[in-house]
Amino acid sequence: MPEWSFVTNHSLVLAAIAKHPRRTARDIGDAVGITERATHSIIKDLEAAGYVTKVKAGRRNEYLIHPDMPLKGVLSGDAAVRELLMLLGWKPRKSRDKAAPAKEGKI
Repeated sequence: MPEWSFVTNHSLVLAAIAKHPRRTARDIGDAVGITERATHSIIKDLEAAGYVTKVKAGRRNEYLIHPDMPLKGVLSGDAAVRELLMLLGWKPRKSRDKAAPAKEGKI
């Protein structure tokens, strides 16, 4: 019997980024259970759709999520990404609810 999930890899990558915006694509892929290459592809999709902004921080990338973006899909209605992320374990920061990258050099 093939394995399947109610949540797509795109959602899982977005949730991993929301929880740990400084993780590398390799670390995100390991957490989700997909290859680094697949992770890079998904991050590009999320960037192109406006859900994530990649910011260079020294030699690494950090990610800023946009939790107020509407969920993509026919059945999503007026739901925002924030609602999905919270279901997947994301806790918004108290001072701000976006996963903001740190200042350059503070990794």
